[in-house]
Amino acid sequence: MSSNTRIRIVVTGLLASLLCLNGCTGKEDEADVAAGVAADQGGIRLVTADRIINADSEPGNWLSHGRTYDEQRFSPLAKINESNVSGLGLAWYFDIDTNRAMEATPLVADGVMYVTSPWSIVHALDAVSGELLWRYDPQTPRSWGAYACCDVPNRGAALWNDKLYVATFDGYLVAIDVESGQEVWRADTINRTPPYTITGAPRVIKGKVIIGNGGAEYGVRGYVTAYDAETGEQAWRTYTVPGNPADGFESDAMEQAAKTWTGEWWKFGGGGTAWDAFAYDPDLDLLYVGVGNGSPWNREVRSPGGGDNLYLASILALDPDTGNYVWHYQTTPGESWDYTATQHIILADLEIAGELRRVLMQAPKNGFFYVIDRETGELISAEAYVPLNWATHVDPDSGRPVEVPGARYEQAHSIVFPGAWGGHNWHPMTFSPQTGLVYIPVIGSAEVFANPPDFSFFDNHLNTAIDWQAVADVPADDIAEGPSVVARVSAWDPIRQKEVFRIDSGNGWNAGLLSTAGNLIFQGEASGEFAAYRADDGEHLWSAYVGTGIQAAPITFEVAGEQYVAVVGGWGGSLGLFTGDPGPSPNQEAVGRVLTYKLGSEEQLPSPKVVEYTRPDIADTTASQDVIDHGGVLFLDRCSWCHGYEATGNGSFPDLRYSSAATHSIWNSIVLDGAFFAKGMPSFNGVLSEEDAQAIRAYIIRQGRLAFEEEKQ
Repeated sequence: MSSNTRIRIVVTGLLASLLCLNGCTGKEDEADVAAGVAADQGGIRLVTADRIINADSEPGNWLSHGRTYDEQRFSPLAKINESNVSGLGLAWYFDIDTNRAMEATPLVADGVMYVTSPWSIVHALDAVSGELLWRYDPQTPRSWGAYACCDVPNRGAALWNDKLYVATFDGYLVAIDVESGQEVWRADTINRTPPYTITGAPRVIKGKVIIGNGGAEYGVRGYVTAYDAETGEQAWRTYTVPGNPADGFESDAMEQAAKTWTGEWWKFGGGGTAWDAFAYDPDLDLLYVGVGNGSPWNREVRSPGGGDNLYLASILALDPDTGNYVWHYQTTPGESWDYTATQHIILADLEIAGELRRVLMQAPKNGFFYVIDRETGELISAEAYVPLNWATHVDPDSGRPVEVPGARYEQAHSIVFPGAWGGHNWHPMTFSPQTGLVYIPVIGSAEVFANPPDFSFFDNHLNTAIDWQAVADVPADDIAEGPSVVARVSAWDPIRQKEVFRIDSGNGWNAGLLSTAGNLIFQGEASGEFAAYRADDGEHLWSAYVGTGIQAAPITFEVAGEQYVAVVGGWGGSLGLFTGDPGPSPNQEAVGRVLTYKLGSEEQLPSPKVVEYTRPDIADTTASQDVIDHGGVLFLDRCSWCHGYEATGNGSFPDLRYSSAATHSIWNSIVLDGAFFAKGMPSFNGVLSEEDAQAIRAYIIRQGRLAFEEEKQ
């Protein structure tokens, strides 16, 4: 051991002792105390459990995904407030070379901002100037994009000690040195046979990096894993749904869960991926995990004898030391509509019926807002936060939704609200202790579900088990007559379980939110507007145009006594790819951008770029209308997830309606043989026939002709 090393250890130990005299909680690991809250190489302050738990003592930083372990996304900063927010101006912007979905919540630690972007690339920026300090690219193969149901975003990173952690889209967990941006270690978190993906942000709890994964539609089995933050060694893994009983069960919880499944579900993976929501209570020492949908969606196929299919669409409480099951609450038993419970989880202490309760709150896809005792998993209340038609209410005794007959589409198609997009999706909501309100970015439209006459499972491809031909046959007017929601922010009182007011903000893919002690909430829109509203009544107070769509949640931080507000912009993502860009120009480039604001600043943005399309030099299709219609159904089933509903384009992928003659000349090679697999275009060999591929081509050509005729008008 060198003398310098000895000096560093002694200094670190002394600082830890002095800092503990000023308010250590006693809850951190011995490793945290030994490391200290401050001081290591280069003067970097280490991010520890104590700093995250006591985040309100240093509100200028944003050290964890939801700022605090309770994930409230509320900041005590108030220098920017309702009286002066109209003076906000752009301090700096940083453009990221991408036209894919930007969904990240930045982290800020001691004047440095860490932002993740598509393909899990990390940028470290000077939080005051926006200057790039370093960039880390995990070299995620673009071919893995073939397994993306919902684009290739990354929602954020985690900080712990002197490292930053990011999970890559292709399933690795990487530790990065925060000073140099160099990779320290890399752990493979997935079985590489089924196509798992990761888009969510890890959390670090008690020296363990917690991460889940996605891919339920592609036939995977969900789980959550913890890794040692220093070494990358796996500490524990907890599965969320049971595997093949013949292989034995990993735990008593899995054995009990298997009793609620029927058929041979394990052949379809089962699903239950934990792809987004985590929260942690250091007092109860419980980790909360949101669990996703079934694989495939349709229970009639997945578990033909019925059953609740635990732990799909559930909130799990786990022991963070071991991953052991403590309790669960299932929001949608026997999930059959892609009703995930992976939506944002918030912890708070609320006075309910004269008693202070430790609660967990969630507004999952299924349309009910849940308030749950986070110590026991007991349901306190559940009420609809959007109008819905698949269930009438949640029974307060059993905690189960009371379903409407026919909602499961066993005999005929059903027009269900909310649809698979949910009444609320991954976009973070926020809770303000000042107003006592949860602000929910509400979305929603009706969707048709239909049971297929037969079902074939395809490895490494989307498997929803929905009859898309039946879906396509339902008249649009019938769907339009079903329930729907104009996107809005719902200011929700979780005690009275009712909406207090609403803000007409957002669109079909409503952006995440931030609340602050300045009596403010901030939110962006797909149209490119970034706005501030008064938190107690929703009055619009300020807005700026950012030149790109916004779906991520903002943050606020402080450096050298000055408060800033930051947000990342960039369109795409699940609904963005499906429906296209709802902004002022449908052909506007979906640029990725980090934007930071402060009072009195006047930095200017460049004008957004617009992609110009010309009619391709190809002849109109000679296919019959029946062939074109067949191609349209196949496109809806297999292609629309990336290339847009009715091939309308979306700003992130090339608009197929304007495909060149060269592209059309190798159409089957692209669609069937995987010629563009390296770019993320999957091969549909074995899924589609040559005739199917040409039917899709005929449909694309006709859609292009219709688009051209519309342009002429």
